[in-house]
Amino acid sequence: MELQTAKGVRDIPPEEKILKNKVMDTLREVFELYGFMPLETPILERFETLAAKGGAGADSDVLKETFTLKDQGDRKLALRFELTTSLARYAGMNPTLKMPFKRYEMGQVFRDGPIKLGRYREFWQCDIDTIGSASLLADAEILGVVNNVFKKLDLNIIIKINNRKLLNGILEQAGIKEKESAIIALDKYDKIGPKGVISELEQRGYSAKQIDSLFKIVTDSMSLEDLQKKINNEEGLKGIKELEELFGYLKTMKIENAVFDVSLARGLGYYTGTVFEVYCPDSPVNSSLAGGGRWDNMIAKLVGNNNDIPAVGLAFGLEPIMDTLKSMKKATTKTASKVYVLPIGTITESLKIVQQLREKDIAADFCLGKKGVSKNLDYASTLGIPYVMIIGDNELAKKKVLLRDMNDGTEQLLTLNDAIKKLK
Repeated sequence: MELQTAKGVRDIPPEEKILKNKVMDTLREVFELYGFMPLETPILERFETLAAKGGAGADSDVLKETFTLKDQGDRKLALRFELTTSLARYAGMNPTLKMPFKRYEMGQVFRDGPIKLGRYREFWQCDIDTIGSASLLADAEILGVVNNVFKKLDLNIIIKINNRKLLNGILEQAGIKEKESAIIALDKYDKIGPKGVISELEQRGYSAKQIDSLFKIVTDSMSLEDLQKKINNEEGLKGIKELEELFGYLKTMKIENAVFDVSLARGLGYYTGTVFEVYCPDSPVNSSLAGGGRWDNMIAKLVGNNNDIPAVGLAFGLEPIMDTLKSMKKATTKTASKVYVLPIGTITESLKIVQQLREKDIAADFCLGKKGVSKNLDYASTLGIPYVMIIGDNELAKKKVLLRDMNDGTEQLLTLNDAIKKLK
């Protein structure tokens, strides 16, 4: 048989997995710096949970891309397509949670959708959400995390921000009553441009008058100040007020890479207020590196009551972040080892030394075969191990080790303690 992976999934080789682990460690570090707590939810969910009213929305592309299956009890299940619905389900099942509940989760999600650079059918999301606070300070804090994470990853980003209340107001003013379907089309503005969105709106049954009215308001250069003069309904004006408050907080936090984008919609049906997406202009990846917003109604709708529990969150897309970093040649090492210990006829003493290195928290690999020095040096070089420690009878007689720098080929005869200091 011909061995191959399923379409839209990938094996992650060591050099990429090491970088991926570093990215996840960075995310975890920043999440916890801001007071978010870890949570783990199942990959499998009941299909009715993912399809519930208040979730993605019946017209959402993502629900059409959901992988479904049945268990032996003939229950319809699905692979989760994101982490937010699972969080809402968890919150609904645990009504005694202390609020605000600030959680982070990292896990695999699945969508049977189109494949391109940065977009796959099995991928990781790394989420942060704050449940139980209606304050826009919670939205600002989420964006503070975003800014901090990408600074640590040394990526130049733009944070695009809009508000669903404002979008609803714009659509209402354009005479569009069926808003969810229009928002799904508008969400593709960056990908297919205004002509593509107009074509999709026509296919979805909107009139030329409605579309023309919409695009008199939705333009690339439209600012909040311009919109204040054009919007005349209560919900739209409330959206503008919330955006002004949020941008005020971001200014205080010195987050200068956040911009207003009137066309930003986010295609999922559960968003109720602020929405945001993160892009890297230097990346060949066209997809957003992170995205999210406020989802104040979902938990109440899942539970089946009218007691809304406010919530806001954002998902970091690990794959587009990884593809961006790889395009910048940041995936090079194939092992986390700092040093490769090469014994020359001194197995027992070399084993003692490699254990000492590991006890000092120095990641150390050890020669397991009988290959010559040159082949072992080539092996270490291929894996990108920065140092090789050569241990032979001559070195042991002097109570020293020979440490070779694989970057420039220089060698130093050092005591083990001095070698450990250098490696640390």
